Amino acid sequence: MSRPIMAGFVLVSVLVGAISCVPPPRVTESEEATTRRSTGSSVNTLFVPPSPETIPGDLRGEQIRLGYKMIVDTQEYGKRYVGNALNCTNCHLDAGLNPNAASFVGIATLYPQYRERAGRQMTLADRINECFERSMNGKPLPPDSVKLTGIVAYIEWLSQNMPPGVEVPWRGIPRLISTHQPDPLNGRKVFEQKCVFCHGSDGQGTMAAPPVWGPRSYNIGAGMARVTVAASFIKANMPRGWGWMLTDDEAIDAAAYINTQPRPDFPDKIHDWPKGGKPADVPY
Repeated sequence: MSRPIMAGFVLVSVLVGAISCVPPPRVTESEEATTRRSTGSSVNTLFVPPSPETIPGDLRGEQIRLGYKMIVDTQEYGKRYVGNALNCTNCHLDAGLNPNAASFVGIATLYPQYRERAGRQMTLADRINECFERSMNGKPLPPDSVKLTGIVAYIEWLSQNMPPGVEVPWRGIPRLISTHQPDPLNGRKVFEQKCVFCHGSDGQGTMAAPPVWGPRSYNIGAGMARVTVAASFIKANMPRGWGWMLTDDEAIDAAAYINTQPRPDFPDKIHDWPKGGKPADVPY
């Protein structure tokens, strides 16, 4: 484990305890994650989420706290805009504080940015609404929504210690690089052996974990519907709290099995990658 991640992990533990998040899982790095860090900015960027004590006691503080609630309990606070059984924290683990699971820390500094899938510049609010439409299989929050403003405020607060113009080395999920051909049949065996306890034998979730296919899961327009993305997430984070337990091949095969199961369509997929460049594993 690298010193930056170790230092950040201690701070994350304090932060999570202070705001009653689920305790964060063990953080370990893959060779790919280490490579990303060593080839990025020359600035020694640390994973340093802010202390809860820095949340102001004014309207901005109320927005940040609402944003946190939207992330950890989207089913309750964002139910008008959600079309499945997921919460944002199911992918952005530990309320966006896990550096191996699409962390929010530092992300606000990257926006606005050009997104190839959309073929245009997008604001942070745009990107949040993409998640609601795809990963949450729902609908976008209105631009003037206090709940959208809250999520933006929460992510901006988590990003306040990131210097402007510096690469965010833990952005996204540590990429799993492999030449292994996905094998859904073996993936079913992996799922039955390693995943059913939390996600259920039918993939429809339990009290411990969300559904991973079917009408209550993410739609085919979500990033997680890509085998490479799901495999990377599984490798780094599953079983929950014990990432890096599966082999690369097992993670890829499990992702292939999960993503060959039925899930909701995304009608607006016809507008994706308008300028080309669609990845080969996009399922449409």
